[in-house]
Amino acid sequence: MTSYLIKDTTREEREQIVAESIGNISALCDGCSAGLAEMYQDYIDGIRELREINMEFNARYVSGMEGPGRSGCAMQ
Repeated sequence: MTSYLIKDTTREEREQIVAESIGNISALCDGCSAGLAEMYQDYIDGIRELREINMEFNARYVSGMEGPGRSGCAMQ
């Protein structure tokens, strides 16, 4: 099993993990929020683990706190 922990990955590997997980990293035309890619910047920079970021996002989603929103497709 591959480890995605900061201690086991390089910055380049973390960038690739996020890009592959999100798909369209530029957030164009697939309905994905531009803030979604920015949400994982702390992981890429080696500040917070994926688990921490996802737990924070889920807590906001369940509680209704402000989080990244959908902005639509920029190509429309």
